[in-house]
Amino acid sequence: MPDGISRACVIGDGAMGTVCALLLCEQGVDVTLWGRSADHVNLLGRDRENKKYLAGFALPDALKITNEAIEAFRGAELIVSAVPCQFMRDIWSQLAGNAPREVAIVSVAKGIEVGTLQLPTAIIKVCLGDVPIACLSGPSIASEVADHKPASLVAASDDEAVAQLVQHAFSTPQLRVYSSTDLIGVEIAGAVKNVIAIAAGICDGIGAGDNAKASLLTRGLVEIARLGEVFHAHPETFRGLAGVGDLFTTCVSKIGRNRTAGERIGRGETAKHVLATTTSVIEGIPTTRSVMELATRHHVEMPIVEAVATVLFEGQSPTSAIERLMTRRLRAEP
Repeated sequence: MPDGISRACVIGDGAMGTVCALLLCEQGVDVTLWGRSADHVNLLGRDRENKKYLAGFALPDALKITNEAIEAFRGAELIVSAVPCQFMRDIWSQLAGNAPREVAIVSVAKGIEVGTLQLPTAIIKVCLGDVPIACLSGPSIASEVADHKPASLVAASDDEAVAQLVQHAFSTPQLRVYSSTDLIGVEIAGAVKNVIAIAAGICDGIGAGDNAKASLLTRGLVEIARLGEVFHAHPETFRGLAGVGDLFTTCVSKIGRNRTAGERIGRGETAKHVLATTTSVIEGIPTTRSVMELATRHHVEMPIVEAVATVLFEGQSPTSAIERLMTRRLRAEP
């Protein structure tokens, strides 16, 4: 068992929540998976498979599944928050009366809340108080991790001991986890890369080619780092797994939700229609609003994010948005 953790709770029964539960179960941890919907929880218990979000992977008999908060938290020595960013405040406010305050919580969400502009771990702290908190991020296509394909992630916390706790809890022969104390940098990278992934998908949808996509990823990383600098994030974070690593995977994966959404938009669908016809949450769409607001508030130049926003929310055509990017004032790199 990883560093003495014998009991864990996973809040959220989507793809990443299910993967986290599987990883911990495989290491001999007693895991309870909590889901908000009683109907979905019952399906998981009956089918022993998450057919809606992570089909093809059997849930071990030892995994407990519930929608009762008291049962989920009982005896937990580590809590995983796998709730999408825009739903976290509502769910954690409901769970606050039962959640233990001394147990470390690790968030695997990637986004920035619309309106408050808060990152996932900050939302949890608002709901629960000053609890030990961390995030787990990096290139992590859920089905690949569940299929035991090699991957590397970053466990980040302002408290190094909490980061190392999460690092050891999730490290396996197939999953290498690094630790970091740059919590805000890792969370900013994870949130903004989803916006850049939508732009990458739009490039795919209109057939812009590999040269355009390479330029987009490179300049997108510059924009992510610019925003991170405002919040005193560590520059090396954006050169590592949480930055360029996660950005690359999200922008090239054929099954990545944000890239796929962008591709559909590039082919002519509206963002509204894409959202209405997608089962999983596409975090990059609402996060685009939040990133644009942060960029405006802090006077950060983020032309790619701005272009995505005009396509998503103002009806600008993808080709016009790209032309606008390409004809900006010439300047030196970076």
